[in-house]
Amino acid sequence: MTLPHPGQPEHDDPDRRFNRVERRRERIRKQVHQARHGRHLVPTWLLATVLGLLLAGWVYLLITS
Repeated sequence: MTLPHPGQPEHDDPDRRFNRVERRRERIRKQVHQARHGRHLVPTWLLATVLGLLLAGWVYLLITS
């Protein structure tokens, strides 16, 4: 939170704070909606498989070295 400039009263308006919280909640809702209904080019299971193969290969290299 920023401090007010010298000589200006501090604004601690509950409505202002409520509006900020509501804007943040709406932004989060929008991001979740986009994540759920977005166009995913690569399926999650494929990404998990590739990650697993990379980790298995790395472990294999560590063991055989």
